[in-house]
Amino acid sequence: MTISGIGLHTGEPATLRFHPAEGPVRFWLRGVEVRPLASAVVDTSRCTVLGWGGHRLMTVEHLLAALYIRGIWEGLVIEVSGPEVPILDGSAQEWLAALQDFPALGPAPLPLPGAFRVEQGRSSAMAQPSPSFSLLVTILFPHPKIGYQQVACPPVGLPELAKARTFGFLHEVEALRAQGLIRGASLENALVFSQQGYVNVPRMLGEPVYHKALDFLGDLYLAGRPYQGRFVAHRGSHRLHVELARLLE
Repeated sequence: MTISGIGLHTGEPATLRFHPAEGPVRFWLRGVEVRPLASAVVDTSRCTVLGWGGHRLMTVEHLLAALYIRGIWEGLVIEVSGPEVPILDGSAQEWLAALQDFPALGPAPLPLPGAFRVEQGRSSAMAQPSPSFSLLVTILFPHPKIGYQQVACPPVGLPELAKARTFGFLHEVEALRAQGLIRGASLENALVFSQQGYVNVPRMLGEPVYHKALDFLGDLYLAGRPYQGRFVAHRGSHRLHVELARLLE
């Protein structure tokens, strides 16, 4: 299976090829195999970035979320050409489709050994022991079309999160591009908000919080194995998600 596209931030083309292989899921880039682990994360500004030996691979979170949803922790090598995982349509649904022929493989979910919490200002992410997996994600944006939103899984199934796209604000575009970011962003791969409303049409009610939950799953994948527990993220960020995954790695 081969998937090609452009990077959300670099705007550069990239191709991914999926190869069955024994052992844990890992990326193969520039002749080196690298496992997607929190200890390999080198940047969390607007996306999650893996780094090794001076190399970087940006925006891994949507693909990792698809792996989490599919339950694929072993049996796959992901060959990458390019500096960034393609953004595709801004969600994880195309990654889910690309992975459908690979079996769910990996260790059974491990009960959490205790409670963990990381926070920054009014934002937090936590994990606590529970007999089963659950996820609660909440966001709060001072925007008339967003405001406070939450999603709980269950009752929402994890695959239902996959079609939610990354989102952003029209007034931030110029500043972000001046920083070398979102050079590949468009109305085809992001839900965009003007100051008063939508620039393009949302796919569902609560699409922003669904996407935040998707990002959380992708970053939680960096713990290296599934865990059984209750996870909560309030006004989360890649930085907080990765810090929590690092505690569990």
